[in-house]
Formats: sequence, C-alpha cells, structure tokens
Amino acid sequence: MAHFAKVDDENTVTEVHCLHNDVLSFNGVELEQQGIAFLEKLHGGGTWVQTSYNTNGGVHRTGGEPFRKNYAGKGYQWREDLDGFVPPRPYDSWHLETEACQWQPPVPMPEDAGADKRYEWDEETLSWVEIAMANE
Repeated sequence: MAHFAKVDDENTVTEVHCLHNDVLSFNGVELEQQGIAFLEKLHGGGTWVQTSYNTNGGVHRTGGEPFRKNYAGKGYQWREDLDGFVPPRPYDSWHLETEACQWQPPVPMPEDAGADKRYEWDEETLSWVEIAMANE
C-alpha cells in the first residue's frame, strides 16, 4: 500500500490516504505522480505528498530505504527543504534535528531510563523528572 499526505497552504498535513500500489504503477514502475494525479482527480485538487508507513526518524523499520524521514500524521509539517515530514513540536525548548526530522530536548534523557525507570520532560525546569512506577 502507498500512503499520501494532503497538505494545506502552510504545509500542514490535514489528512493521510492509503492507495493500492496498482494506482501508482505506470508501465510496471511505481510513480509518486501517478498517486498524486489519482488523488487530485478523486478529491478535486489539493497538494499531495507521498509518505512511508515504515519510516520513522529517518530509519526504515524493515531495513529498506527510508523515505521522507517520518510517516506523516495529521498536524505534521511537510518540509520540502528537508524532504521530510516533521511531527508537531512537543515543547518550546526542543530543537529540530534535521537529519531525522525529530525534535530533541535541550538536555538528553537520563541513560538509566528503561522498563524500570521512566522520565517525563518538565518544560518549566527544562529537565527530566522521574515518574513513579505503579506496583504490579
């Protein structure tokens, strides 16, 4: 299946559609423009950009070629200059790491974070705060 994000005039993703790969085929080759033309005809226009369900943070989860940095979701930004989709900024203090199009905190998460120890970001103190784990 192929996925396409519809973006508005500010390049914000407003919706994502799934198309069968046959729609993209032209003489046996899959072409993004074929999917765009299909969606424009179906929806009466709009700006469409292909996205990859298997790509997150610039890594393809099955080892394939990453495509457009992140799978687009509603509210993501399409950054043509980065050829990628950027998720919404979680906190004002975080900065965009452009190689993977992911937001990074100003202070790295503690290295002991894991199954037994969890942290959440505190924007007021610009630090990680340990979350009490529920007893099971």
